Amino acid sequence: MAMTMTGQVVLPTDRATVWAAINDPDILRQSIPGCQDFAKVSDTEFTATVKVAVGPVKATFKGRVQLTDIEAPTGCRIVGEGQGGVAGFAKGGARVRLDDAPDGGTRLDYDVEAQIGGKLAQLGGRLVNGVAKKYADEFFGNLSKALAPAAPDAPAGETTASDPAPRTAPVGSSS
Repeated sequence: MAMTMTGQVVLPTDRATVWAAINDPDILRQSIPGCQDFAKVSDTEFTATVKVAVGPVKATFKGRVQLTDIEAPTGCRIVGEGQGGVAGFAKGGARVRLDDAPDGGTRLDYDVEAQIGGKLAQLGGRLVNGVAKKYADEFFGNLSKALAPAAPDAPAGETTASDPAPRTAPVGSSS
């Protein structure tokens, strides 16, 4: 089953910092929902183990991710594939572009094309796309929190108000 997803998110820091974060295995491990392991193999290749649940199907995917067409700090292509045993497989790529956001921070645009097979593909496009969108939103929320400047300690009795959640705008998805 083919899947596409396109979206945009504004992250609360400069482009160089976002670029460094999307190349940092520790930040990625903390940001990817269900990530159990994320290791750097080389400057452009990573291995990952991620636990996912899509409807009744739960699986642990092990795979590799490679960065190609690198144009630091403005973007790259991310290509990867993973195996989830009887649950199936996923493979595909994403084009990521970073630009300065008009109101500050960094705008990250992404275009994803993926193929999934096995039990996951049997669940249907609507469910799979919905879960993929949820995982993407959670990833960008976690990444935004990791990138947000630390709030100063508030005096006793006061609180600080900050919302490091990204402003997301999915452009569309289809199956």
